[in-house]
Amino acid sequence: MKLSRLLMPFVAVAALAGLWSCGGGSKKENNANDFNEAEQSLKDQIKEVVYNLPSPTEIPYLLQQTGADYNQSLINSRSKVDQYISRTDKAALNLGVYTADIGYLSSYDKTQEAIDYLSSAKKLADNLGVIGTFDVDVLKRFESNIANKDSLASILNTAVQSSEKYLKDDSRNKLAALLLSGSFIEGLYISTGLIKTYPKNLLPEDSRNLVLTPLMRVILQQEKSVDELTSMLSTVDQAEPVGSLVADLKALQASYKALNIEEQIRNNRANMVLSDKNLIEITNIVEKMRKSIVD
Repeated sequence: MKLSRLLMPFVAVAALAGLWSCGGGSKKENNANDFNEAEQSLKDQIKEVVYNLPSPTEIPYLLQQTGADYNQSLINSRSKVDQYISRTDKAALNLGVYTADIGYLSSYDKTQEAIDYLSSAKKLADNLGVIGTFDVDVLKRFESNIANKDSLASILNTAVQSSEKYLKDDSRNKLAALLLSGSFIEGLYISTGLIKTYPKNLLPEDSRNLVLTPLMRVILQQEKSVDELTSMLSTVDQAEPVGSLVADLKALQASYKALNIEEQIRNNRANMVLSDKNLIEITNIVEKMRKSIVD
């Protein structure tokens, strides 16, 4: 999807807002209808981009399937939740972060910790006015399905989708976009972190890269999602923290593009990309983004 196409409804909303302030009589009524249609079009465009992003549990579950060991240090501390409540943008971003962390915990059978993180997520959801998405019923369903990872993933994804839908329907598109951004960036942070923290003195470099290949593939597969996320955030109000996130995402896009992944695959030279050295820049950008979200 071209960015210009995504921006058109946003421009239309701004233009119609100007007409609304200048018109009169029946023109105001017509302009109001046009404004509502343009606003709905913006919501639909965001929804289309969101559809192509991985769900909150997708990356964590992919990581577990690679055989990678669990790393507690890579998830965001629950003790920080109270510092996010006073700002809605931080609350939305870190609700996304915690949902990815819950997916990571549950995929590695960290049952009680996942339930504890659900309580933190509920605090942030309640602060955003998203009532009922992380309530007692969700907690009970989570506990009763704790042995079934597919069910846990479905419950968590449904809760996040409900939160995102509520925020959009309440004309808070920016917060909906931030929630989804926090979830995706946290998943990518955990992925890159697993590679960065893998011991460097256990194996020769070529053997180490071979062991890490499945993790590297998970990261490389997110290039399209990075493009989609950049497009989505570019459609909403660029006031901070969105402006900084978009700038960092564009740098991340450039890093992915520099790897020329598709061309390397076509020429049977994918092994040239599958080295942790090639992921250093991507890792650094993701770390910067994640730090700006959780600190």
